[in-house]
Amino acid sequence: MSATSRFPAGSWAPMQAPSLDDFEAMADDAFKGLPEGFRKLCGEVIIRIEDFPDEDVIEAMELETPFDILGLFSGIGMTEAGAVRETGQQPNMVWLYRRPILDYWAEHEETLGTVITHVLVHEIGHHFGLSDADMEKIEAEAG
Repeated sequence: MSATSRFPAGSWAPMQAPSLDDFEAMADDAFKGLPEGFRKLCGEVIIRIEDFPDEDVIEAMELETPFDILGLFSGIGMTEAGAVRETGQQPNMVWLYRRPILDYWAEHEETLGTVITHVLVHEIGHHFGLSDADMEKIEAEAG
């Protein structure tokens, strides 16, 4: 191994970008590491991983490209919900878009886990009207 190489010869050759399943596992771990009070706001949130947003999201958000969005929250938070779920009400969901997140990660210095945690916190936090300072505090408390 040369002094400038971080990898022994050929050890990087089998490396691949994280799959959708890998992302799902990372997002689940990131969510479990968030402060308990914050997780409770989400209720039984479902985290979905897709490579890109679908055409409806691209159109509704008026995105120039599918790389313009890293994640999306849909649903009704615990603070807005009634005591009983409405008939036909969909569960809270956070969508993480794998390819845009990987693209962002490649261009920045943060770890992939930090980026995924950031997207989760911000998608959920914006839905609840949290300030950027509140969300930064939640990210700092994440395990």
